[in-house]
Amino acid sequence: MSEQETLTIDVNGFQTRIWRKGRGPKIGFLAGFGGLPRWVPFLDELAKTHTVIVPSLPGFPGGDRGHSVLDTHLDWLLAVRDLLDKAGLSGADLVGSSVGGSLAAEVAALWPQSVRRLALIAPFGLFDDQDPPTDPWAQRADAVPGLMVNDPEIWKALKSPPEGANSIEWPIEQVRASEAAARIFWPLGNTRIEKRLPLIKAPTLLLWGENDRIMPRTYADKFAKGIGGNTAVQIVAGAGHLAELDKPVEVARAIDAFTA
Repeated sequence: MSEQETLTIDVNGFQTRIWRKGRGPKIGFLAGFGGLPRWVPFLDELAKTHTVIVPSLPGFPGGDRGHSVLDTHLDWLLAVRDLLDKAGLSGADLVGSSVGGSLAAEVAALWPQSVRRLALIAPFGLFDDQDPPTDPWAQRADAVPGLMVNDPEIWKALKSPPEGANSIEWPIEQVRASEAAARIFWPLGNTRIEKRLPLIKAPTLLLWGENDRIMPRTYADKFAKGIGGNTAVQIVAGAGHLAELDKPVEVARAIDAFTA
């Protein structure tokens, strides 16, 4: 396995971080709610069989203030398409979680040739009045860890400042990530993605934590029905909303088998 690299690219005038590690077929990962302020075990697992490329979404950790110039949903989709192209992921397999899952699905729908296989981990974007998602922006700060993952300590460790981090900049970056996601999805509702799901041509794997407290289990079936075609649903035992954090080995193995 190669060493982890950190690169930067320009997206809409903002320097954006790209992580890269591993050898083998390229696979991209768009992070979920809160982004990735640090490398996580899930990425190491994927890097055992793939060249893992992790571009930071605008405004997320590593994405500077790129969200500040994105005013519409179309702005976001064009920025993500540009981000993936510049990261060398055009035509590669793509994984997206939560917020990143919704954006990955949109890219696969609007630019079908840009995604070979698609894996979505509890994506945002749909809304059912009879079974609404939990709005993470409406929660107390101390409740968020238990909503994002089955084991709240995993979230706390992800978000805790590393030794030597700028004590002022670190919390600002974490708040910025929540603000960036809110620009697309708050109040948590329907982005009308159901109109575009049938355009997805890539074989699609939907992964859902059995204890997801944000997106109800029924949404896995809604996405699968909307996409149609070659789509599979897999429930991840013992995992919450960000299943890749709770169960990195299991989620990586499912994706590895799917993309083989």
